[in-house]
Amino acid sequence: MAIKIEMPKLSDTMEEGVIAKWNVKEGDAVNAGDIIAEVETDKATMDVEVYDPGVILKLLAAEGDAVPLGKPMAIIGEKGEDISALLDDGGSDKADEPAPKAEKEVTKKDDDFTDPIFGGIEDKTDKAAPKESASSDSASESDGRIKASPLARKIAEEKGLNLSQIKGTGPDGRIIKKDVESAKAESPEPAPAAEKAATPAMPTEGDEDLRISQMRKAIAKRLAESKFTNPHFYETIDIDMKRSIAARAELNVTSDVKISFNDLVVKACAVALKKHKNVNASWLGDVIRQHGDVHIAVAVAVEDGLVTPVITHADKKGMSKISAETKELAAAARDKKLKPEQMEGSTFTISNLGMFGIEEFTSIINPPNAAILAVGAIRDVPVVEDGAVVPGKRMKVTLSADHRVVDGAKAAEFLNTLRGLLENPMSMLL
Repeated sequence: MAIKIEMPKLSDTMEEGVIAKWNVKEGDAVNAGDIIAEVETDKATMDVEVYDPGVILKLLAAEGDAVPLGKPMAIIGEKGEDISALLDDGGSDKADEPAPKAEKEVTKKDDDFTDPIFGGIEDKTDKAAPKESASSDSASESDGRIKASPLARKIAEEKGLNLSQIKGTGPDGRIIKKDVESAKAESPEPAPAAEKAATPAMPTEGDEDLRISQMRKAIAKRLAESKFTNPHFYETIDIDMKRSIAARAELNVTSDVKISFNDLVVKACAVALKKHKNVNASWLGDVIRQHGDVHIAVAVAVEDGLVTPVITHADKKGMSKISAETKELAAAARDKKLKPEQMEGSTFTISNLGMFGIEEFTSIINPPNAAILAVGAIRDVPVVEDGAVVPGKRMKVTLSADHRVVDGAKAAEFLNTLRGLLENPMSMLL
């Protein structure tokens, strides 16, 4: 008996999936457990397997098509089996699509002119008078003025055209917009006398419309909701990184994995969050939840946007463990192999653009977190120590916080604790 293979729920926030690749074609035999397709969700590219043996009788979506959650992707059954009933029952994704809404037809008269401030301006005389054929090449009022609509006059003035040389086709031979445009098309606009040679036209480049990926859709939706729902406020602090630089160099002598400055920041944030549970929190509508565990999401740039794999129990892990996990998760993210559970459950987020030379920026909170830390580059700057100007290593970090959960003073206390840990890194390694 033929059955439909429906789009499965591959992530907690998934609403539709895009067929990234079909691993089968119509007529192929499949067994239970075979991977028939790769589907792009809002978080990663996931495999879709079949649970029944059979033959692929119909593929209901092409590669690149978006299929809503629970809608059919394919039909499998016995070779030669009649599937018309399944197709009539909505097997085709096209049948499930709502009919496109007819676009409202907008009709604009030739002489309608829209002023950017005052709106529509119309030539009332043209509308009131019946149209008549012009009897002469130049239409004039009884007082000798040339009869032309305001818009026609404006266009002619801009283009340097002589209205007396234009034949009007409006009522009583009035010159209207299309007459001026026709005249322009027939006789090119003369170059101004001051110009010795015509300015060559600049070459134009073609526009390109890019398909919005499921990940980009999810990013747009979540960050728009966060920015316009969560009352953000921002606090920036400058940190002396000389001791952190020295500590990292020492750690990398004995560590099996190379420890980055981002690993130091993750560990420092984890220790600070344990001391400031009001920042390690979430707004849940009727309650504020202060999390007992510290799970830090690290923003990773990928081709389609940004993903946030999570370092779980970061406060309980050593620097080498944090470094190894971060590298592993970042590699999986770039290969689109992250599992949904590896991107869930964060209590705080870190976004680091220091490697791109960005000195300071602000980030949008990653819900349901109450805060996110934006980390800038380490800068070589002159600083004053003991009354003398000496070379310094400084790094700015900016905390974006949800004011419903975190107050300004509490955010400042967290940042000062973070600064203390990074300026004295051995204190967080004990």
